[in-house]
Order: sequence, then structure tokens, then C-alpha cells
Amino acid sequence: MILLTTSRRPTRRIRTFCKDFSHGIPNVMRINRGKLSLEGLAEKALELGADGVVIVDRWKGGPGKIEFFKVKEGKLQPTPPLIYVRGVKLRREFATMPRGKRIKSTAILALPEAPLEVIRLGEAFSEFFHIPVIHADEEKRRFSALMEIKTNPAGEIVVTFRLLPENVEVGPMMRISHMIWDLSHENKRHYTFKNALKRSFGNHPSGTCP
Repeated sequence: MILLTTSRRPTRRIRTFCKDFSHGIPNVMRINRGKLSLEGLAEKALELGADGVVIVDRWKGGPGKIEFFKVKEGKLQPTPPLIYVRGVKLRREFATMPRGKRIKSTAILALPEAPLEVIRLGEAFSEFFHIPVIHADEEKRRFSALMEIKTNPAGEIVVTFRLLPENVEVGPMMRISHMIWDLSHENKRHYTFKNALKRSFGNHPSGTCP
């Protein structure tokens, strides 16, 4: 199981995006973040038997960054890629999902001659979300939805969902600005910033250091 949640101050659009995304993959459970710290999210994941956590952060009122974590030794360990989102389209904005239709199984469609970044992202999603990658049209019959990862005419990587057997795009869809695969620098930058805050505010409980 994978837990999906938000940053601490989500907007309505972020909440809806998370709801839509959790409905696209059967083994993803959406939970409210509330005041939970990363340590609290790790405890929640252990309590529910989840082996991964996804956090959707905000940017200008919508989803802007998506972070992936694996649960190891009772802690959340960042795992690549770190995804920066340029924009999303919610399921209601497609208006193609039949009411009452449930997605029971999802696979990732491997597109022929896809760019390396698309293939790499598909493999990462397959491993993290525990969903298979399929290559032939005949394999679609075993699933009720497909996650498609492709590039649009602008060269952006797009992730979306397609309902089967209707073969219609139902969303949610997200356009990716860029991805970071080497998180060692990101983690170092995060902790450097955090240590700088501690030096400025100290470790007193009334300080504003996160």
C-alpha cells in the first residue's frame, strides 16, 4: 500500500488532485496530513502497513512538487524522482469518467520509441506503486485503466490515466516541468537550510525552525 497526502496547507485543487490520483491506482490510500510531521507520517504508514508515502506540495495554489518516500526502519527515506509539476487537469475537467465506474486494476503502458526519461519514469512508477508495465495491446484486457506517460508537442512529459475498455482519457493529468533523479544534493541543501535556521533561531520550542 502507498499513502498519498499533501503539504500542511493544501488548497482545494491539491486535495482534488490527490483524490483523483488515488482513484486511479487501487493500492493508493489518500489521507489528510493535518499537523503530521514526516515522523508522524512514517508512524501512520507503519500503522496502516504502507511501504511508501507520496507528498504533493503546493505552488501558486495548485500541485507544484511531488515527493516520494519509502518506509525503511520506521523512517521515510526520499526516493527518486523528485517531480516538479507545471500544471494539472482534474478528472472533473475531462468529464469522461462514467459515474459509479471503479478502477480495480491499473497498468503502465510502455510506448514504443519513448524518450529515455519517459521509460525511466515508467519504471520508477512501476516499482514504487507496485503496478506492471505492459507492452502489447492484448495485455490491456486484464486491466481496467492505464497510466500513460508520454511527451506532448511542447516536449513536456505528461502523465495521465485512460479508462478501459472505453479507451478514453479520464485523468487526472499532470504536465511535468522537470525531474531530479539524484537526491543527494537536494537532501544536503534541505539540511543545510534547516541547520541555518537552527543557528538563527536556536532549538528553543518557541523558535520558528520547522
